[in-house]
Amino acid sequence: MEMKYKEGRASKSPTRNKLLVTAGVGWLFDALDVGILSFVIAALAIDWQLSPTQIGWIGSVNSIGMAVGALLCGVLADRYGRKNIFMWTLLIFSVASGLSALTTTLAAFLILRFIIGMGLGGELPVASTLVSESVAAHERGRIVVLLESFWAAGWLLAAIISYFVIPAYGWRIALVITAIPALYAVYLRVKLPDSKKFETVQKEARTSMLTNMKNVWHKKYARQTIMLWIVWFMVVFSYYGMFLWLPSVMVMKGFSLIQSFEYVLVMTLAQLPGYFTAAWLIEKWGRKRVLSVYLVGTAISALVFGMASGTALLVVAGMFLSFFNLGAWGAMYAYTPENYPTVIRGTGVGMAASVGRIGGIIGPLLVGSLTAAGISLSYIFGIFAIAILIAVVAVITLGKETKQTELEDAI
Repeated sequence: MEMKYKEGRASKSPTRNKLLVTAGVGWLFDALDVGILSFVIAALAIDWQLSPTQIGWIGSVNSIGMAVGALLCGVLADRYGRKNIFMWTLLIFSVASGLSALTTTLAAFLILRFIIGMGLGGELPVASTLVSESVAAHERGRIVVLLESFWAAGWLLAAIISYFVIPAYGWRIALVITAIPALYAVYLRVKLPDSKKFETVQKEARTSMLTNMKNVWHKKYARQTIMLWIVWFMVVFSYYGMFLWLPSVMVMKGFSLIQSFEYVLVMTLAQLPGYFTAAWLIEKWGRKRVLSVYLVGTAISALVFGMASGTALLVVAGMFLSFFNLGAWGAMYAYTPENYPTVIRGTGVGMAASVGRIGGIIGPLLVGSLTAAGISLSYIFGIFAIAILIAVVAVITLGKETKQTELEDAI
């Protein structure tokens, strides 16, 4: 019996680790694309002489695509499987990202950013659902947060590529590099296993996509759906409002384009310890406490960053902003799938993410319109801090703790 137990553990670990790395590299490429976009926006503003409103639209169109992709792919993942949808989302955003390097007009660039956003928005909830269903309850939260940590690696890679490539070779070459994941999508098709929980449930109970969307609002799940939609909206609204504008904000504060890239690279490094500490704490403190603490840290950091004028305070506040905000993202992705049964999990996560992307549409546009109107950055970042605190209230008052609980399969 002891031998069987050891053999079981030996066979489980490589599968879990392989799944984490396989899904994580896809997550990394997502972050690479979003991260490079923030630097490309700063370069495009100079190259194409864009107004703040036009800059805001680039980030918002990307989020419109992500909202559509999250909803569509989450629903499809409950119908056709996590693996298949994951592969297609990766392929869509990779090809479209490569094509965007060839554009010469803002209109064409925006159309492709919408398509890229669909792939990006669809991949993230599907990947987190797949991993959440494939690991044991006692380590599920930690593994999903570690999956999210690949986002920091992608952002770091984007900052490095942007710093060395964009000033010397231009933004087009940087975008071509983001097309590489198309090759990885082919590898995924062969190597990535699908969720066993999904396969089992689909054999026993297969419901229509419309029914799944209705069941997200079943009386048993309505409370957590309201909570998750508020949290996702506020977190994504503030994240894309702040981070897509980060290099441009540094330029507004008086730094050169290359200097802004340097400082954002330093700030990006703080994302990794943010994820790792959240991964360590989430199985000790629980989902609600970790998410709330890291969101409060994000709000405080946003206020300080918006008011900072000296270089040292600006960089330190930016590092804390990255640390807490990305740690909160990891906790949010770990927490969301645990609120729904397998039969509607992809739909529930996808719908929450889609509502969040609406916030991602508004955030960059808001920054663009407010800066064009001459509103100070301290006021703008204060708005984002308030939004984050609203999310904290929603988690504390409406959320339920799901630490180390077994995932439900059916309603």
